[in-house]
Amino acid sequence: MDLARRLSYRRGEEGTVAEKSAGDGRAAGAGGTAEIGRRVLRLRTERGFTQRQLAEPAYTAAYVSTLESGKVRPSEVALRHLAERLGVTYEELATGRSPQDATRLRAGLTDARRTLATGDTEDAAARFAALGTEADRLGFADERAAALLGLGDCALETGELTTARDHFEAAEKLLADEPLTRRVPAIRGRAVAHLLAGELRYSCYLLESAIDELNASGLHDPNALLLLYTASIAPYMDMGAHGRAVRAAELSLALAPSVDNTELVAQMHRGVARTLIAEGRTAEADASLAKAQELYERLRLRTDLAHCHWMRGYVHAQDGDLERAESELRIARDMLASKRAALFTVQVEVELADVLRRRGRTAAAEALLRPLLAARPGGPGDGGDSGDGGDSQNCEAAAVSGHGQEAVELTAERGAVHAGGAHRLLGLIADERGDAEGAEEHYCAALSLLERTGAAGDLADLCRLLGDLLRREGRLEAAMDAYRTGLGHRAAPGTTTLGPAPAEPPIEGAH
Repeated sequence: MDLARRLSYRRGEEGTVAEKSAGDGRAAGAGGTAEIGRRVLRLRTERGFTQRQLAEPAYTAAYVSTLESGKVRPSEVALRHLAERLGVTYEELATGRSPQDATRLRAGLTDARRTLATGDTEDAAARFAALGTEADRLGFADERAAALLGLGDCALETGELTTARDHFEAAEKLLADEPLTRRVPAIRGRAVAHLLAGELRYSCYLLESAIDELNASGLHDPNALLLLYTASIAPYMDMGAHGRAVRAAELSLALAPSVDNTELVAQMHRGVARTLIAEGRTAEADASLAKAQELYERLRLRTDLAHCHWMRGYVHAQDGDLERAESELRIARDMLASKRAALFTVQVEVELADVLRRRGRTAAAEALLRPLLAARPGGPGDGGDSGDGGDSQNCEAAAVSGHGQEAVELTAERGAVHAGGAHRLLGLIADERGDAEGAEEHYCAALSLLERTGAAGDLADLCRLLGDLLRREGRLEAAMDAYRTGLGHRAAPGTTTLGPAPAEPPIEGAH
C-alpha cells in the first residue's frame, strides 16, 4: 500500500478531527453521515460485496463497518474509492443523486414551463408540484427551486397571489446561500405578486433593494439587472414616478445587447412601451410591442403574447383608436381565458369594458364588469337596468362575458388597481343614467381602493370625476376637497389604467 493510501486508511480508521472536517461539503450529502452510511450499505448488499471486498486495498472492513453505521464522516478520497468499487459516480454516492436523475428532472421542468406557456395553467402546476416533490426527495435544491418558481408563476396566472408569494419566498430561501443573481427570479416573482395585489411601493422596494445590492456587490449580471429594471417599470408608472420609469427603461435598453435571453429582451420591449406611451409616443410604443410580439411568437409563449395584445389594446385606447383597442383586448382576453389565467383575464375585461363604454355600448360594458365585483342586491352594478338597453346590446353583453371560466373577483388584495378601475366605470355608467347616488358610491369605493395602492394617475382621474359629480350636486366644499386631492397626483398619459389621461381638475370652476 503506498503512503497516500496508508494515510487515508489511518485517518478513516482512527476517525480523527481532520477526517471529520475534510472533503467538500457535499460529502455529507442528502441526510448527512448516517444517510451516506445507509447508502453504502444498500449498494454493497445489492452488489453482493463483503465489507472487506469493498474496502480493499485502501481501507479495512472495520472502516467500512464504522462508515455504514454512521459513526464516521467519510472523506472525499474515501468516497471516490468506494464509488469506483460500487460502480456509481462520486456525486451519486455522496448525495444519493444521479446525473440521470438531474437530467430527467430538468427535462421535466422544461416540459412544465412549455405547458405553462402554451397550455393549461392547472396542468402546468400539477407537473411543477410533482417535479418539486421528487427533487426534494432526491435532494436537488436547484431543481426544487425551479419547480417552486414555476408554481409561483402558475399561481400568479390563476390569481392566487398569497400562494404565489409563498412559492417565491420558499424558492428564495432554498437559494439563500447562492449568489444574489440566482435569487433574482424569485425576488422578481414576489415583486410582481405584490404589484398585482396593489402593493406598489413594496413591489418597488423589493426590486430597488435587489438592484442596489447587485450593483454594490459588483455582481453586474446583465440578465439579472434587465429582469429587475424591466419589472420596475410598471409599478413606477402606476405610482406616477415617470422619471424613475424612464430611467429604468433607458438602463434596460442599454443592457439588452449584452443579454442572450430572448424572453428577457421581449419583456424589456413591453416595459419600454409603457414609458413611450407616457411621453405621447404611441406609434413608437406600438412598434416596441410589435418587436416583443414577434419574439414571443417565435418562442411560443402564449401568455406573454397575450400580454402584448393586451398592451397594444391599451396603447390604442390611450390614442383614441377604440376599434383597434377593442380588437386587441378581445384577442388578449380570449387567449388568457383559454389558458385559465383567471386574474389576467378579468383585468383585461375591465379595460375592454372601458373601451365598450366609450364606444357607446354601455350595457355590454356593465355586463362585463358586474361579475368581477361583489355588489349588494339592488345596489349599483348588481344587474339593474342600464337605461340604454335593447336586445342587440343585451345579446352582445352575454357574448362578451361568456368566456367559459369562473371569474376571479377583484378585491383590495387581488387586482386592486383594476378593482378601482371597475368601480370607476360603474360610477361613470351610473352617472350617465342620472344615478348620482350610485355613481358617488362607486367613485368612493374606487377611491378607497386606489388610495391604498398609491396609483397616482388613477387617483387623479378619479378625484376629477368625483369632484365634477359633487360640484353638479352643489356640494362645493366636498368638490374642492376632491379636486385638491387629485392635484396631489398626476394623470399623465400612460399613468391611468383606463382610457386617456384627463385634463387637470377645474379648480377655478368650483368657485
